[in-house]
Amino acid sequence: MRQYEVTFIVDPVLSSDEAKATVQTYTDLLKDEGCEIVHIDEMGLRQLAYPINRRNTGVYYCIEFQPKDGSLIDRMELSFRRDERIMRFLVAKLDKYGIKYNEDKRNGKIGKVKKKEEKKDDRRDRRDSRKPKDKPAVKNEAAPVEEKATPAKEAKEEAPAPVEEIVAPVAENEAPKTEETKDGDA
Repeated sequence: MRQYEVTFIVDPVLSSDEAKATVQTYTDLLKDEGCEIVHIDEMGLRQLAYPINRRNTGVYYCIEFQPKDGSLIDRMELSFRRDERIMRFLVAKLDKYGIKYNEDKRNGKIGKVKKKEEKKDDRRDRRDSRKPKDKPAVKNEAAPVEEKATPAKEAKEEAPAPVEEIVAPVAENEAPKTEETKDGDA
């Protein structure tokens, strides 16, 4: 049997009850037409890629269903276009790979579904990996007192050497000396 999914964005200005009533309207429409609802996924409030009707966010919903025939799709798309509560929608026919992917996602084999304990262990591992392992931890020892550097001392220590001291002046007619010319082999 064919399986479709419709993803639509509900206007975020609506209250949560009104948004759920919108979803219920379309699930009732599908059930009245004899469709089997496989899964309803409320993805929640998300940022839009670009503004739609001066809105930057929207409430996303996804409904997977199996219709008896494909004639329902046209009527459903028409009702989505007429409904002011719906900002955008997309109806897609799923192939066997899409159906398998959605099943695996619902069963927790794909995606960011982790138990709370696993998340805590991951955080501990990341914290432990950041700690330096070369230096042993020192407890209850006073830190050595360092001499405070004054701005004048720092300026003297950090000042670069003059350029004349680093590079020896080269005469205009004289070629720069290389290792070969120093030995007298040239």
